[in-house]
Amino acid sequence: MDHIVRLNSRQEAALQSTADKFIALHKGDPVKALKEMIVLNGHLQQRLDALSGTRQKPSRLA
Repeated sequence: MDHIVRLNSRQEAALQSTADKFIALHKGDPVKALKEMIVLNGHLQQRLDALSGTRQKPSRLA
């Protein structure tokens, strides 16, 4: 993991609310919602890579 994000209670509550809504969009299936989020993040990463030119290769665990 590159960066650990710490949330205060207000931020955590907002994140939980958003997560609940996202899961509800996927008919209450958290696995389906997680898969969709992974796909969305992949698309966003590709766009960021295109804007920045090159992306650093992720480090491998030894």
